Amino acid sequence: MDSSTGFSTCDFCDAHKADHSGKFQVLAPVFKDFGGRCVFHGPVLTVKCYEDNSHVKQAVESAGQGRVLVVDGGGSLRRALLGGNLAAAAARHGWAGVVVDGCVRDSAEMAALPIGIRALALNPMPTLRADQGQTGGAVLIQGTVVHTGDWLYADADGMVLSREALHLS
Repeated sequence: MDSSTGFSTCDFCDAHKADHSGKFQVLAPVFKDFGGRCVFHGPVLTVKCYEDNSHVKQAVESAGQGRVLVVDGGGSLRRALLGGNLAAAAARHGWAGVVVDGCVRDSAEMAALPIGIRALALNPMPTLRADQGQTGGAVLIQGTVVHTGDWLYADADGMVLSREALHLS
């Protein structure tokens, strides 16, 4: 366990390695770290969108309350669903982190913010805004189903997801 964070995803995996119920899962190790915080955790709010970040913008401009926004961008590498301005809004509004199954942009700006940000890659192309998407439903992130209300824990070793809050030592 990392004493500075109160948890270790490796310790969580050791404790839950025999859990085949689907209540504890490891997210695919394909996400890169772009935020100023590598370690973050909190209850999840989901957004599903494809190359349109209207619902991402609405979410990060609302009270984060220590939550983690998980964005199902369909794995698109064509447009960034989060940039420096929206990442700064997320940090200002108290979001613990944002995980994007897609791209982000403005990497230098995001690295300076006190928030966790994970995504597949960088792409400087912004999204369209046509108010397309959904907030709060089940999403599929790299083969893992994520629900609003799940708990996400991220550190240098990866990201784990649990249907309930895990004990922090």
